[in-house]
Amino acid sequence: MCRSDPVCPTCLAVWCDFKLCFRIAIHCCHTPLAMMENKRFLVFFSLALAVGFLSIVCVLIWVLHFREGLGWDGGSAEFNWHPLLMLIGFIFLQGIAIVVYRLPWTWKCSKQMMKFIHAGLNVLAFILAVISLVAVFDFHNAKNIPNMYSLHSWVGLAAVILYSAQIVMGIAVFLIPATPVYVRAALMPVHIYSGLFIFTSVIATALMGITEKLIFALNNPGYKDSPPEAILVNVLGLLIVAFGGLVLWVATRPSWKRPKEQVMQTLSDSNISPEDMKVGAATRSDPESSVETRRRNGKTDESE
Repeated sequence: MCRSDPVCPTCLAVWCDFKLCFRIAIHCCHTPLAMMENKRFLVFFSLALAVGFLSIVCVLIWVLHFREGLGWDGGSAEFNWHPLLMLIGFIFLQGIAIVVYRLPWTWKCSKQMMKFIHAGLNVLAFILAVISLVAVFDFHNAKNIPNMYSLHSWVGLAAVILYSAQIVMGIAVFLIPATPVYVRAALMPVHIYSGLFIFTSVIATALMGITEKLIFALNNPGYKDSPPEAILVNVLGLLIVAFGGLVLWVATRPSWKRPKEQVMQTLSDSNISPEDMKVGAATRSDPESSVETRRRNGKTDESE
């Protein structure tokens, strides 16, 4: 009967319960497989942090040693806030906000708490990005330099606008408890894709920006002569690309995904082993009612 019926409710329920129990076993910190996955995650996350901090050090050396330093007087020192704050906020903090859900030591925190942390990091990144835009517009106006003429400025402003819309949608849909679950489930794939798209666009914009700055700023010797400043900024570009690649890798590994909220609550409330959970899932629940409940609620792993 089950072989001829591809949507047999009993088979579907058993398969869903098996996947749920398997994820419990994977994410239980006492299993060897979970420990191995945690080690792999920590390696890549530590690399991302190290590369991100090294990028910030490089941009500080650039603006403090090779450029005019930092200030707020309409001159070049004010412009230097632009690459520094963009790197700290729009690249580093946004990258950390993307992967913060996947930190294993945060899985004991409630999902609502992690949503506030995720939103707070993104809002802080947006504030720093806006300050950096004010700095560059002030510099251009003080020096009578036209605004918004380069591809770097077009893509950068588009990324800022999309980022603000992403934050507003995230707060309205995922932080407000009154939002229906089916709405969250429907918009979650859009939220995830747009976040990764914006982050990738920011990486590309930063590479265009630092290249544009070197072409304009280096005269004697020129950029083509590879002076020390050019080499440093080229290394900075490679570090930015490496940080973006590491963040995207961490954010797209299914095995490093935060477990479902009810799974973590079950593991924390009851001192039972994953094997007991596997047996209990098959004996305590009615398969057909389980399927109907999932269909009625419209819940997904991402919507909680």
